[in-house]
Amino acid sequence: MSSPKRRIETDVMKMLMSDYEVTLVNDNRQEFYVRFKGPEDTPFQGGLWKIHVELPDQYPYKSPSIGFVNRIFHPNIDELSGSVCLDVINQTWSPMYDMINIFEVFIPQLLRYPNPTDPLNGEAAALLMREPKSYEVKVKEYVQKYASKDLTEDSDQDNDDDDEMSSAGSFESGDEDEAAGMEDI
Repeated sequence: MSSPKRRIETDVMKMLMSDYEVTLVNDNRQEFYVRFKGPEDTPFQGGLWKIHVELPDQYPYKSPSIGFVNRIFHPNIDELSGSVCLDVINQTWSPMYDMINIFEVFIPQLLRYPNPTDPLNGEAAALLMREPKSYEVKVKEYVQKYASKDLTEDSDQDNDDDDEMSSAGSFESGDEDEAAGMEDI
């Protein structure tokens, strides 16, 4: 097995064994979804986002592609596409980083400390700079409207843009326990 393939296997296995809910797309280790909770003590607290991850064949030498599936109001995240503008992922990526770093450090830091001077969402950046309290209120509105647990579960069934999603549901963590219980019937 080549080094990048081995590293992909290792990093994905770490994610699957972590506390994050990870859903593989068609049992493919290079494409998956991660349920991500908004960091405590931020306006994103209480939110639950589904984040799409694609690992290129050259991973870890080439950075992963990361995008929010459900909407989020943040200066450095494109509201419609979910693309993330994060230096660590886009410009200064290093093979020393892994997927756990992204979900435990990089994304929480991005949400805690947005950079309005390098925006993907100009409206969020302008609001943050001009009226920080209004920005916080709008973030919380988006959390309620687009990032509640019920809504992220609905996006599994209602996501017409991504046909693979419906076939990925059987790989969610927790399903093994239900299947194990079926043997007793």
